[in-house]
Amino acid sequence: MAAIPWKQLPFNGDSVATPPDNLTLYRYKRTNQGYTEHLGDKVTLTLMLVPAGEFRMGAPLDEPDSEDRERPQHLVKVPQFFMGRYPVTQAQWRVVAAMPEVTRKLDRDPSRFKGDNRPVEKVSWDDAVEFCARLSAHTGREYRLPSEAEWEYACRAGTTTPFHFGETISSELADYDGTTSYADGSRGEHRGETTPVDQFDVANAFGLTDMHGNVFEWCQDHWHSNYDGAPTDGSAWQEGRDLSTRVRRGGSWFFNPRICRSASRFDLNPGNRSYDIGFRVCCSAPRT
Repeated sequence: MAAIPWKQLPFNGDSVATPPDNLTLYRYKRTNQGYTEHLGDKVTLTLMLVPAGEFRMGAPLDEPDSEDRERPQHLVKVPQFFMGRYPVTQAQWRVVAAMPEVTRKLDRDPSRFKGDNRPVEKVSWDDAVEFCARLSAHTGREYRLPSEAEWEYACRAGTTTPFHFGETISSELADYDGTTSYADGSRGEHRGETTPVDQFDVANAFGLTDMHGNVFEWCQDHWHSNYDGAPTDGSAWQEGRDLSTRVRRGGSWFFNPRICRSASRFDLNPGNRSYDIGFRVCCSAPRT
């Protein structure tokens, strides 16, 4: 399928958003622009524009419960791109998994915790890459996993606190093991399962939700034990790599709040399928 052309549209007066010209454009309160991809069977996928910018990636030394794997902090410049507003849901997964195979088969119903609007889980890194390949073939646009730098930049959305909503976290704002508190926060609920992606009406300044908790999210990058020598242009770190592992970000319903911080990062074998790991997709925006 031939790629659908993009057209330039204004973004907050001074930046440029460039969604495909056949897609509906929305402006969310407190956020930038987004577009909706129609997948079929009345299932849609909403992506938000993450505007170009720079940020300090990683955790400062004085951040509670931070680790050396999250350092040294370093300045990263990130080009604009589009990112899924939510993690990929089970309804979205099912539709795309029914599309023609690119390189590998996909289980159409892999998740332990069932629900169309819950995030898909029990998908490996390789499964997530196949999902992106099928979606790309179907739409003519190049979908992919985010780089680790893109993920953290999108999660922070201009903030420097441990969480995009502040210095601590509450189980009223996210799905994680709330029986443990973080910093000066209070203890709360441990639901013991995933939640629907629209359960918490809390989006960051880029219009993204569920960046803290619910499910871990796969990133493109191979694992590195710290940020010494990391790219500073927002690209995935593929050199000097541990070929056996990939990066996952964001924490999950299973883990305590320190794992859900914006800077928190972990490695995992790309073939692993766990009931607390999902992903969200990205689409690169043309440079203007």
